[in-house]
Amino acid sequence: MSASSHTGFRHDQPERIGVLLLNLGTPDSPKPSDVRRYLKEFLWDPRVVEVARPVWWMVLNGIILNTRPRRSAEAYAKIWTDKGSPLLVISRQQQQALQAAVSEKFDAPVHVALAMRYGTPSVASGLAELQAAGARRVLVLPLYPQYSATTTASTFDAIADELKGWRWLPELRFVNHYHDNPDYIAALADSVRRYQQQHGKPDKLVMSFHGIPREYFLKGDPYHCECHKTARLLAESLGLKPDQWQLTFQSRLGPKEWLKPYTSEALGILPAGGVKKVQVVCPGFSADCLETLEEIAMENKAVFLEAGGESYGYIPALNTDTAHIDMIAGLVARHAADWLSPGAVPTADELAQRKERAIAAGAEK
Repeated sequence: MSASSHTGFRHDQPERIGVLLLNLGTPDSPKPSDVRRYLKEFLWDPRVVEVARPVWWMVLNGIILNTRPRRSAEAYAKIWTDKGSPLLVISRQQQQALQAAVSEKFDAPVHVALAMRYGTPSVASGLAELQAAGARRVLVLPLYPQYSATTTASTFDAIADELKGWRWLPELRFVNHYHDNPDYIAALADSVRRYQQQHGKPDKLVMSFHGIPREYFLKGDPYHCECHKTARLLAESLGLKPDQWQLTFQSRLGPKEWLKPYTSEALGILPAGGVKKVQVVCPGFSADCLETLEEIAMENKAVFLEAGGESYGYIPALNTDTAHIDMIAGLVARHAADWLSPGAVPTADELAQRKERAIAAGAEK
């Protein structure tokens, strides 16, 4: 039965504030069949690939899904852990850490659920969990610091699609981005400093963001600008001079032009210009995943070293860093301040009175 049926509803059911924490998603396993299923869902999203559906259906099903899953499965196998996908493992840890943080910081009851835009746990299951917990107000918090239609807006689409089947909608709020949040920038800067205390400073710090097709930017997607602002603020926080850092874009797909400069090409050129030691940080990824652990930490490392580089370091994503979790809790506090204020959530006495009034009006006991 759909979560929208609201079976088990009680007039005295305790209410909570819901936080739906979201990330992109991951296959259930590194097997080609699971990777294929995941890629089919991901690449069929019209927010991700803006091509006429009939044409794209033929390309996706006739070419891409017959070739890419096996290659991607090999990449996933390199990073898979005994506990499963790094992205899912870390995301669950983030959910648990955020739950602990909000429970400590706020007097109001807050329930944090996890969902993935593609794969499991699904958006539908995350919303159902919040509904079962009595969340009548839900803050949707996609862990994408920089807004893009391909990620943030796609998350909104999935939320809206699921809620179309609900009779009683929760009050909703949506965090669009936090690319210039001071606490986010400070957490990034501290992670870079800690890494460099152990490994020394590089000739250049490369800030690599996931790319999008250039045409999306030309159509008005603000992602490119927000990446540049994040990079600039991070460089300023670290006190870097212009020649000590560089912004690049990674993970392009297909023949179209994507945002430039491309990370792999930049790393292949730097050694010829005298840059022998680089460190790479990925400020657009809130949790380590295939794109950071395999593409950046392995594949691009090989590109740099083969081009004549001597030292290459990948600075991990913020993951469950305390400053990162505190920053996310701060987003919750800012976007749901009035929900969290005293009296915003009914007390047990108020719920009991509500039940009595409902029974008096003819409701079942």
